[in-house]
Amino acid sequence: MYTVLQIAQLVLAIVLIGLVLIQQGKGATAGAGFGGGGGASGTVFGARGSAGFLTRLTGILAAVFFALCIAMAWFVNAEKKGSGSVLDQIEAPAVEQNSVIPSAEPLTQPAVSDVPAADGQ
Repeated sequence: MYTVLQIAQLVLAIVLIGLVLIQQGKGATAGAGFGGGGGASGTVFGARGSAGFLTRLTGILAAVFFALCIAMAWFVNAEKKGSGSVLDQIEAPAVEQNSVIPSAEPLTQPAVSDVPAADGQ
Protein backbone atom coordinates (compact mmCIF):
# COMPACT_ATOMS: atom_id res chain seq x y z
CA MET A 1 0.00 0.00 0.00
CA TYR A 2 2.85 2.36 0.83
CA THR A 3 4.46 1.76 -2.58
CA VAL A 4 1.18 2.63 -4.32
CA LEU A 5 1.02 5.88 -2.35
CA GLN A 6 4.61 6.70 -3.29
CA ILE A 7 3.93 6.16 -6.99
CA ALA A 8 0.72 8.21 -6.81
CA GLN A 9 2.56 11.02 -5.05
CA LEU A 10 5.35 11.03 -7.64
CA VAL A 11 2.87 11.20 -10.53
CA LEU A 12 0.88 13.90 -8.76
CA ALA A 13 4.03 15.95 -8.12
CA ILE A 14 4.95 15.81 -11.81
CA VAL A 15 1.42 16.84 -12.84
CA LEU A 16 1.47 19.72 -10.33
CA ILE A 17 4.80 20.96 -11.65
CA GLY A 18 3.45 20.84 -15.20
CA LEU A 19 0.27 22.70 -14.22
CA VAL A 20 2.19 25.46 -12.50
CA LEU A 21 4.54 25.85 -15.45
CA ILE A 22 1.78 26.16 -18.06
CA GLN A 23 -0.13 28.80 -16.12
CA GLN A 24 0.27 32.34 -17.34
CA GLY A 25 1.04 35.30 -15.15
CA LYS A 26 -1.66 37.61 -13.82
CA GLY A 27 -0.90 40.27 -16.43
CA ALA A 28 -1.11 37.93 -19.42
CA THR A 29 -4.41 37.45 -21.23
CA ALA A 30 -5.57 33.98 -22.13
CA GLY A 31 -7.49 35.26 -25.16
CA ALA A 32 -4.29 36.18 -27.02
CA GLY A 33 -3.00 32.63 -26.69
CA PHE A 34 -6.02 31.15 -28.43
CA GLY A 35 -6.29 33.72 -31.20
CA GLY A 36 -9.09 35.72 -29.62
CA GLY A 37 -9.11 39.19 -31.06
CA GLY A 38 -10.85 41.74 -28.88
CA GLY A 39 -13.04 39.73 -26.53
CA ALA A 40 -12.24 36.82 -24.29
CA SER A 41 -15.63 35.16 -24.82
CA GLY A 42 -14.32 33.09 -27.71
CA THR A 43 -11.65 31.30 -25.70
CA VAL A 44 -11.60 27.59 -25.06
CA PHE A 45 -12.10 27.84 -21.28
CA GLY A 46 -14.80 30.52 -21.25
CA ALA A 47 -14.95 34.26 -20.61
CA ARG A 48 -12.43 34.24 -17.75
CA GLY A 49 -9.93 32.25 -19.76
CA SER A 50 -7.89 29.34 -18.47
CA ALA A 51 -6.79 31.09 -15.27
CA GLY A 52 -9.82 30.05 -13.21
CA PHE A 53 -9.81 26.45 -14.40
CA LEU A 54 -6.08 25.88 -14.00
CA THR A 55 -5.96 27.65 -10.65
CA ARG A 56 -8.81 25.58 -9.28
CA LEU A 57 -7.31 22.35 -10.64
CA THR A 58 -3.92 23.22 -9.12
CA GLY A 59 -5.54 23.88 -5.74
CA ILE A 60 -7.43 20.59 -5.80
CA LEU A 61 -4.35 18.60 -6.81
CA ALA A 62 -2.28 20.36 -4.14
CA ALA A 63 -4.84 19.37 -1.49
CA VAL A 64 -4.69 15.75 -2.71
CA PHE A 65 -0.88 15.93 -2.61
CA PHE A 66 -0.93 17.09 1.03
CA ALA A 67 -3.45 14.37 1.91
CA LEU A 68 -1.11 11.78 0.37
CA CYS A 69 1.79 13.18 2.41
CA ILE A 70 -0.22 12.81 5.62
CA ALA A 71 -1.35 9.29 4.66
CA MET A 72 2.23 8.24 3.95
CA ALA A 73 3.41 9.66 7.27
CA TRP A 74 0.62 7.76 9.02
CA PHE A 75 1.62 4.49 7.35
CA VAL A 76 5.28 4.94 8.30
CA ASN A 77 4.32 5.74 11.88
CA ALA A 78 1.92 2.78 12.08
CA GLU A 79 4.67 0.36 11.01
CA LYS A 80 6.95 1.43 13.85
CA LYS A 81 5.21 0.48 17.09
CA GLY A 82 8.25 1.29 19.20
CA SER A 83 8.47 3.42 22.30
CA GLY A 84 8.74 6.59 20.30
CA SER A 85 12.30 7.38 21.34
CA VAL A 86 15.18 6.73 18.99
CA LEU A 87 17.50 6.13 21.93
CA ASP A 88 15.34 3.26 23.16
CA GLN A 89 15.87 1.44 19.88
CA ILE A 90 19.68 1.39 20.20
CA GLU A 91 21.01 -1.92 21.42
CA ALA A 92 23.40 -1.84 24.37
CA PRO A 93 26.88 -3.22 23.68
CA ALA A 94 27.47 -6.74 24.92
CA VAL A 95 29.54 -6.98 28.10
CA GLU A 96 31.67 -10.03 28.78
CA GLN A 97 31.23 -11.47 32.26
CA ASN A 98 34.85 -12.35 33.11
CA SER A 99 36.67 -9.73 31.14
CA VAL A 100 39.95 -8.37 32.37
CA ILE A 101 40.21 -4.63 32.36
CA PRO A 102 43.77 -3.57 31.58
CA SER A 103 45.30 -1.29 34.16
CA ALA A 104 46.96 1.92 33.20
CA GLU A 105 50.71 2.13 33.40
CA PRO A 106 51.79 4.42 36.23
CA LEU A 107 53.06 7.73 35.00
CA THR A 108 56.72 8.35 35.71
CA GLN A 109 58.43 11.68 35.92
CA PRO A 110 61.03 12.26 33.20
CA ALA A 111 64.63 12.06 34.33
CA VAL A 112 66.55 15.27 34.58
CA SER A 113 68.72 14.25 31.65
CA ASP A 114 65.62 13.86 29.45
CA VAL A 115 64.69 17.53 29.86
CA PRO A 116 66.24 19.65 27.06
CA ALA A 117 68.48 22.41 28.22
CA ALA A 118 68.04 25.99 27.12
CA ASP A 119 70.55 27.17 24.52
CA GLY A 120 71.69 30.12 26.56
CA GLN A 121 72.77 28.08 29.61
